[in-house]
Amino acid sequence: MAGERDSRGDAAAGELDDAPELVWIGGHRGLEASIVRAAGIPFQRLVLRSLRTVDRDANLVLDPIRLGASVPQAAAILGRLRPAAIFTTGGYVAIPILMAAAPLRIPVVLWEGNVVPGRSVRATARLAGVVAVSFSRTCESLRTAAPCFRTGTPIRDLGSLDRADARRRFDVPADARLILVFGGSQAVRRFNAAVSEALPVLVERAHVIHVTGDDGYAAALSAREALPEDRRGRYRPFPFLRDDMGLALAAADLVVGRAGSSTLAEVTALGLPMVVVPYPHAAGHQVANARALADAGAARLVRDEAFDAAALLDAAALLDDRATQARMAAASRSLGRPGAAEAVATLVRAVAERQPLPDAAEIERIARTAGSFRSAA
Repeated sequence: MAGERDSRGDAAAGELDDAPELVWIGGHRGLEASIVRAAGIPFQRLVLRSLRTVDRDANLVLDPIRLGASVPQAAAILGRLRPAAIFTTGGYVAIPILMAAAPLRIPVVLWEGNVVPGRSVRATARLAGVVAVSFSRTCESLRTAAPCFRTGTPIRDLGSLDRADARRRFDVPADARLILVFGGSQAVRRFNAAVSEALPVLVERAHVIHVTGDDGYAAALSAREALPEDRRGRYRPFPFLRDDMGLALAAADLVVGRAGSSTLAEVTALGLPMVVVPYPHAAGHQVANARALADAGAARLVRDEAFDAAALLDAAALLDDRATQARMAAASRSLGRPGAAEAVATLVRAVAERQPLPDAAEIERIARTAGSFRSAA
């Protein structure tokens, strides 16, 4: 959660500088403190944990106590910072912040990236003055009186990526077919097992970039060495890609992956066809996200329990059907919101400056603003 405040402290909110000062308010548990500080953003920590436990342990009792203690702590922080606006993704840690913001009349923009919002988002949405979402159906689920805009999911800037440069980075020939396989941080072992079993046949059909996670990387290297020498160069495993993930997406013809909001946003921003294997837990959020893409014709949905080597080889067969691949790419591109970050920032800036909100058509135009990248399909 980031609060935006005037760098002069007590000046009017309508007199914000062009580069507003950002402060992040978070909790304990999770990676946010190290990531936020590394980005150069000041970090304020509540006693509340960033993620609420569901296990039957001491935290089941302690979490409500921490929540209660975090409300006056949040009020003290907001009173000291005097933010012009609050932007939140509505997680558990947002509850005390938004409860404290309401009597201080600090405007709030809440963003939700999943089709089906979680409980904490539904609980905090009524405290937001503006809601931004990635999927139109989410506005109906939140049942809030606040204006609700479809902005898409804020992602890294992909507009400057060049497909030819990306392929050179991964040593993939310009005319080769390339599949990018990554399972994200959750249940990646199912993806690794499918790739391992299918690999000898898979590399006959296409080049493969495979993000394995740390635990699966050594086995992937061994599998690569077991391939015929003239096929080893077609398989490139990586434990993680981090800053190079954008390049991997730009180089790909087909993506096989999970249905997290950011993953789907980047895939559709680049107009890529996808075989999506939603993580089945976490209240089914990814299943609903995946269905939205599949219903639009941009992806094929494979249930987690059905994803194996045969399913992966079936996915690779899409590369032999150029017409279907092109239709899926066009559908994917139609869903893309590459300008989502700017669209969300426009809403935050408007409430911070106490200006009228842009209309939905303007936010849609900003969100759809595309960069220069185009996929091969």
